[in-house]
Amino acid sequence: MADAVPLTERVLTSIQLGESHFREFKSALEGPSNTKRQRDKREIAKDICSTLVAFANADGGELIVGVEDNGDITGFLISDDELVHYLLSCYKDGVHKRTPLANVRAVRLSLERKDVLYFSTQKSTTTLHQTADGRCLQRRDLETVPISVEEIQFTRGERISREYDREFIDGPQADVLDLSMVRALADQVSRGMSVEKCLQYLDLADFSQGGLKLRRAAFLLFAKEPSNWHPRLQIRILKVTGTEVKTGHEYNIKDEYIYGNVISLIEKAWDRLRPHLVQTRLSGAGRFESRVMYPELACREALINAIAHRDYSQEGRGVEIYVFDDRMEVKSPGALLSSLSIEDLKRLEGAHQSRNSLVARVLREMGYMREVGEGMRRMFELMQSNELAAPEIVSTPEAFTVALRNRPIYKPEHQLWLEEFAPLSLNREQKGIIVLGYGNRLISPNDIWNSLGLQDTEHYRQLISSLQKLNVLVTEVPKPLAQRQARSKRLNVRDVPRFRIQVPTRHATAAERVRGVRGKTALRASAVVEKSRIRPSELDHFESAARVFLANIPATADRAGLLAFLSAQGFPGDVYLPTQSGWSKGYAFVQLDTEQTAKDAIEELNGREFQGHRLVARRAFPRMNS
Repeated sequence: MADAVPLTERVLTSIQLGESHFREFKSALEGPSNTKRQRDKREIAKDICSTLVAFANADGGELIVGVEDNGDITGFLISDDELVHYLLSCYKDGVHKRTPLANVRAVRLSLERKDVLYFSTQKSTTTLHQTADGRCLQRRDLETVPISVEEIQFTRGERISREYDREFIDGPQADVLDLSMVRALADQVSRGMSVEKCLQYLDLADFSQGGLKLRRAAFLLFAKEPSNWHPRLQIRILKVTGTEVKTGHEYNIKDEYIYGNVISLIEKAWDRLRPHLVQTRLSGAGRFESRVMYPELACREALINAIAHRDYSQEGRGVEIYVFDDRMEVKSPGALLSSLSIEDLKRLEGAHQSRNSLVARVLREMGYMREVGEGMRRMFELMQSNELAAPEIVSTPEAFTVALRNRPIYKPEHQLWLEEFAPLSLNREQKGIIVLGYGNRLISPNDIWNSLGLQDTEHYRQLISSLQKLNVLVTEVPKPLAQRQARSKRLNVRDVPRFRIQVPTRHATAAERVRGVRGKTALRASAVVEKSRIRPSELDHFESAARVFLANIPATADRAGLLAFLSAQGFPGDVYLPTQSGWSKGYAFVQLDTEQTAKDAIEELNGREFQGHRLVARRAFPRMNS
């Protein structure tokens, strides 16, 4: 009787705290609120056995029968000694005989003048328990979930690594943590939040029968003395002279170790790693120049991912970063989780499985990480945007490695080809389209979509328009013709090659003309351009019915560019473009072959964009005699 009073108080406190990883409430009633009836005793017994098995397969816990999920104490409608005895002992027959539960406490209590049943069991370290009907269950936070015995046996090592940071550690209290770090995080989550509440909010701690219990993640993240809780909370940076590791008298490594809890380790390691991203070399001009080898943000993502997702259950190894002359390799202990593949990661669709879910959650709260799975995609995007080769990812049973190489994404011949377009200051996507046209190759719309990984039609149109304005992307096959070809060959019209890349004309820009600077022309005129120019006096001899007047032409336009533009739209013809002091007067006359072609051209060209201007097209009237 002396033990009943403190147990009653503890149960009342547990009910106030609510359900958790360690606590479960089960109602003894069912039905609508105004017509409650007592549940069948066999169903209640089944719930008791399932919950106790799940607790024993996890971290232990307590079950209170006669309490609703919201904490209301409802008890039993009928509570005789026979029913109580049956339920308090049901776990003896309701758990599989080969996996019996030990250390179960089963007690009848009176709370608010209602009978409730209290059960508790400890974590089982030697047996994987099952119910009498063969079900294997485990407590996961607020849920009891089924789990396969075979799966556990097959993936025991991986499961240990997945749950390593979630394990509750007996004994130590919050004072072994760097509480200044936790307080800073608590203020970030909600100003004024207490340390204890913050730890519970982030699932780093929970209240049990013995008080506040901390998960291993709390020590990994915030421990004052990290080595007391993990022997390899460290980063080893190895600077390798050359492109491969050598041994013996040729040993070419200088290394340093950085120690600390996870939070401090990120900043310390980044400060030590960052200088290695810059390489100083003697330039051709005889000067020493510093050059950034890799995008800083990509390297930081690789570092944070290694710290966040390494296998901490491998306590004999730490993260290693090799810095070679041509690449950086980040190796974290543990293979890629079996639920993921290298191909999943390379698809860049945000595929992820979190090994250390609690560590990852805190790093997201603190802003070190975005959503899980974003880090890998961001590394690929950063390398691509800096025109460097994609990251290389390798998984072995011992380690997961990400390698960032200081290697341009383009082949040498493509780099020479792109130099022809250097004055245009093209962005990465524009360069990607230029490379597709190397060797005078015709480009299809799908070539562009697939090569650049485009998702938006408007983005595609803007890219095409930007290169057309620069007069480097020309349409060899007009869309109507492409549609006919697609129908005849049973293709998607996007698969029909339509565009060609041409080296830009090197005539003076408007700004250069103002400065009086004129470049040397390098344009090889096409057959259309070679047609004889129309003199003003000859304009009257054109067939006026097949002549089109174009207005709103940019002052910097020239006849060759206008001819190429018209041909790309499917209207090759002759052009008269009046100029003054080397500038276009803003209008032109186009002579076509028939009156119908002229009508089609007016309909098609009116409002069409040419070098950033929307054209005005109408029928050209005969000249008036002065």
